[in-house]
Amino acid sequence: MSESVQNFKNHAKFVPAFHFFVLPVFLLNSVWVIFRVRFGFSFAWTVQVLVAAALIAIALLARIFALKVQDRVIRLEERLRLAQILPSDLKPRIGDLSADELVGLRFACDEEAPDLARHILEGKLKGRKAIKQEVKNWRPDHLRA
Repeated sequence: MSESVQNFKNHAKFVPAFHFFVLPVFLLNSVWVIFRVRFGFSFAWTVQVLVAAALIAIALLARIFALKVQDRVIRLEERLRLAQILPSDLKPRIGDLSADELVGLRFACDEEAPDLARHILEGKLKGRKAIKQEVKNWRPDHLRA
């Protein structure tokens, strides 16, 4: 598999089977079921509308759950990495970094991460997106969910 150069603008991950097949099919099914209900409301159609809504919910929840687990793993990986690369004055403060901040830091190379961590801990930088935008030397992550 060829790995392209990753940066802030192109790092979002699309899963074609999920984003371009599963969700559109479930949405089309929902629209169709709701359209059909117009021609005759019944208990059977009510159940079909509920099943269509449940299918969309389960697809979205499966994606959200996978991303939450990924964030927990990233949090652990980043804490371990920062314990090795941060200067001694910042190491005791690793626990002060939120999961969201650690997820944002994962793209910073080892040389950049200490300065970014310092800015975060000083309150100068907040939020996953803002942290990622500050990364100059992007450390790619091609193993995301």
